Order: sequence, then C-alpha cells, then structure tokens
Amino acid sequence: MIPVLIAVVSYLLASSLLVAGIRRGRPGRAWLWPACAGLLAHAIEPLPAWRAQGGVDMHFYAALSLVTLGMALLTTAVGARGRLGSLGVVVYPIAALALLGSHLQGHRPPEPLDWRLQLHAWLALLAYATLAVAALLAVMLWLQERALSRREIQGWLRALPPLVELEILLFRTIATGFVLLSATLLTGVLFVEDLLAQHLVHKTVLSLLSWLVFGVLLLGRWRFGWRGRKAVHWTLAAMALLVLAFFGSKFVLELVLQRA
Repeated sequence: MIPVLIAVVSYLLASSLLVAGIRRGRPGRAWLWPACAGLLAHAIEPLPAWRAQGGVDMHFYAALSLVTLGMALLTTAVGARGRLGSLGVVVYPIAALALLGSHLQGHRPPEPLDWRLQLHAWLALLAYATLAVAALLAVMLWLQERALSRREIQGWLRALPPLVELEILLFRTIATGFVLLSATLLTGVLFVEDLLAQHLVHKTVLSLLSWLVFGVLLLGRWRFGWRGRKAVHWTLAAMALLVLAFFGSKFVLELVLQRA
C-alpha cells in the first residue's frame, strides 16, 4: 500500500505544481521531482505480486495501470526537455486513478504465457501508451488552434510549445506508436495460435482498422502535408478504435462475461 500512496500523492503534487506554473505562464521544473517519485513508486507497486505469482498480471485493471505508467513516463521524459510537461496535468491524475483502481481490485493470478506472447503483450502496452499520448497531443493541438483563431491568448496557451513544434511532436509520437503497433500486430499473427478460440477476432479487426487509420494519416502527412484539424480528427478516430480493440474487449470479456 505504501508505494501506491507515494505514487498517488506524488502524481497529484506534480499535477498541482504544473497547474500553478501554467497559471503563471511558465510551468518551470518544480513538478519534475514529484513526477519521477510517482513513476518509481508506480513501477515498484506490482513487483511483489508478480514475484509471488510467478508472472505478470495483465488483466483489465492491471493493464490499464501499466498503460498509464507508460503514458506518465513518456510525458515526463518529453516534458523534462521542453514545454510538454503541461500534458502531465491530465496524464498524472489518470495514472494515479488507474494505479489506485488496480490496487483496490488486487492482482489476479497471471495467465500462463510463454516469452513470445509476453513480448506481444508488452509491445501492445507500449503501443497503446504511446498512441494515447499522441491522442492527448492532438487534443492540445486542437485547443491551441481554436484559441489562436479566436485570438484568446491565455496563460495555458503560453505554457505550450509553438503550434508548429507541437504538430511535429504529435506526428513523431504517432510514428513511434505506429511502429510499436505494427510490431504488436506482427507478433500477434506469428504467436497467437487460434484467434477464434481465444475470442480475439473483434480485437484483431479493430486493431487492424486503427493501424490502417494511423497509416493513412502518416501517409497523408508525408504526401499531402495533412495538418491541423484533419490530423486531430484522424488521430482521435484511430485511437478510439484502439481503445475499443484492447480495453473494450478486455472489459467485456473479463468484467462482463467473466472470461480470461
């Protein structure tokens, strides 16, 4: 319980410091240390249960906690080098809630997975975390464009990178997530033996649709210079498909139908 408390308090403190900095127009770096403390405690929390159970718990709440850990890690790493720390205002509270929910639900015995399926699962978590951050960047880009078009220059807007820099970061994040998602789908095709028996057809179809949408978006950016609202809409549509593919299917299978 102690790592959970440390992580939750640290995440909320980092978020509060970011809010205070944004109101001044400059987030500063005071948030960085509590954010790092939250990340460390978040990463440590499941280790005793994994060690005792002899494997990694990847059920719904545990997977959600791991994805938000990846989001918080990416946000901290990028924010420490620029002005993207303001993204932590949203990411850190989400990570705190996900960790708390996972702890309250308790860790369940892991499914017996060999190293190949574990590789597939970890790649999936990394892809979802990276593309979830891309979706948040897309929302920030949309809010920034709207504020600029309305000439509403507020403190939170000054805390963000310039519009062009934010857009470049968005597409770099999408490209990284797209590579990870491609690796996820490839390992799924190679290592998952029976999609029908494991109730994974809908998950695979939705993941492929998301992959196609992200791929078309990257192609459109490279070939036609897509940007602005078009990029935002495509990013959010692809992310919605991905959320349905992974957490939607896990929610129905594990929490509604009570299946592994």
